Amino acid sequence: MKVIFIKDIAKVGRKYQTKEVSNGYAQNFLFPHKYAIAATSENVKKVADLKNTYDAELKIQHDLLMKNLKAISEVTLKITSKANGKGHLFSGIHKEQISKELHAQAHIEMPANLILLDKPLKEVGIHKVKVGEGDKTTFLNLEIVAGE
Repeated sequence: MKVIFIKDIAKVGRKYQTKEVSNGYAQNFLFPHKYAIAATSENVKKVADLKNTYDAELKIQHDLLMKNLKAISEVTLKITSKANGKGHLFSGIHKEQISKELHAQAHIEMPANLILLDKPLKEVGIHKVKVGEGDKTTFLNLEIVAGE
């Protein structure tokens, strides 16, 4: 049976891809979970329009990401957090907090999933935080200071 995927499914199909799958798989899994629809001529036309809109939105998001990455490279973000006398923070600085502070201080929207931290930052000082996706990345200067 020929289906059009509405959502990405790992190792099976990508969003808006048309693919041949077994009847049972389509009827028992893909259709009930709303992962795909039957590839009728009417649905093919609808999905083509949706794909064009989706591609246009992706282009806009990509352009905005490039603009934001350029702006981020010129910003030094300052976060105040409680720390002990040796400069160790009581609670780590997470990427969600960095994203909120970036929006509050520099008026730059950057989703937390694009802030590339291996683990929370737990030291007072200046840190370079990698931001971006794929090969489009830059570094954010983050200054963590001890305070209340």
